[in-house]
Amino acid sequence: MNEIIFKNLKIEHICKSNLKNSYISVLPHAKIILKTPRVSQDFITNLLIEKEEWIRKQLLKTQQNPPKRINFEDEVLLFGEIYSIDVDEAEDLRLFIDKLRVDSHQNILKCYDNFYKHYANKYLTPRIAYFAQVMRLDYKEIKFKKMRSRWGSCSSNKTITLNTELIKIKKELIDYVIVHELAHLVYMNHSKKFHDLVQNYLPSSKFLRYELKSTHIV
Repeated sequence: MNEIIFKNLKIEHICKSNLKNSYISVLPHAKIILKTPRVSQDFITNLLIEKEEWIRKQLLKTQQNPPKRINFEDEVLLFGEIYSIDVDEAEDLRLFIDKLRVDSHQNILKCYDNFYKHYANKYLTPRIAYFAQVMRLDYKEIKFKKMRSRWGSCSSNKTITLNTELIKIKKELIDYVIVHELAHLVYMNHSKKFHDLVQNYLPSSKFLRYELKSTHIV
């Protein structure tokens, strides 16, 4: 990995020979990552020139929608709102923390991760079952995993993987991600037919998609 300076932008460049395409991501805190196969410097420069406007728009979004932060040990982020750790919904989190032998910051973070995974399983499982029934679709398996770059995925063997961080965002956005991934059981792409299918079950899907793109969680 090396750093590229493009105009006034600092970009982390990751080169992976097994990649077929190039990807640009703008993460919270204005972090820009460029992933490419082995390409020339001219290719990188031209790509950044082409994508500069998009990059700056994404940077503006991160400034307008900063990630929500919580005070670990005292607060918990659920469904887009920050609550005291004393709320009933955080009972399992309190139990995880109480069982710690060493209450280091790292161990407390692990308790939070375990809590979100546990809560995701409890909340998302019946939610996806509900939408699958409404949409008359069958999936093979649901998996829960903490992911950095995507909210969910659907494989060709009908396995749906959902990001445990979903529990931190609004319920309407969670429903959008679920319907989005279920729709991939029909269309393994983002064609017009795919988006029409999502909109058929979530009429406000266009707005929700836009809001989700500007939602960042730490």
